[in-house]
Amino acid sequence: MGQWLSWIKSNEKELLTILDNLAKKAVETSEAVVVLFSDLTNVEQSKKIHQLETEADILTRDIFSELNKTFITPLDREDMQRIASKIDDVIDFMDGIAARVYSYQIKITPPYCVEIADELVKATKEVEYMISKLQKIKNPKDMIQHCRNTGDIEHRVDDLYREAIKDLFESDDAIKIIKLKDIYETMETASDRCVDVADVIEDIVLKYT
Repeated sequence: MGQWLSWIKSNEKELLTILDNLAKKAVETSEAVVVLFSDLTNVEQSKKIHQLETEADILTRDIFSELNKTFITPLDREDMQRIASKIDDVIDFMDGIAARVYSYQIKITPPYCVEIADELVKATKEVEYMISKLQKIKNPKDMIQHCRNTGDIEHRVDDLYREAIKDLFESDDAIKIIKLKDIYETMETASDRCVDVADVIEDIVLKYT
């Protein structure tokens, strides 16, 4: 019986470790997006981002697999599923940014993209920090503050997005408008998904503390 309980405990740790690795993958992907926009001639960067997205999918499947075979979980099963899905969404949309840059054959970095990408790095680092503290929430106020930080970043991204769209529609090039609007919207959505993660974590903090 004791060995069985020990297995349950180690499985809980495994779940949080996989979740932590998924959050780290989000940071790595956001940093790769910054590199992408710093040099659009580097065609390998889009492939790297897609590879990171594939690795994130594997981690997400691992989390769901572990949850399905574990009776006792460190947090509510539904909460862990929501966190994993939302982080995976963040990475999916960042992969979508790279895919659009490649498909639309964007050769010159569009205005505001570097600034928004920098904010995505900050947002994913906030997510990574919060996930790293889930195993033992020692300071609920600190966790709530980092949730708020993620929201503040999202507001800055919204501001940049609005400016980008405003400037874009001063162009008469319809094809350019369609392409860049799609890229801007995908970047803004990636930021929104980081806030989704923060919202779930805030719910967890309020529930368990």
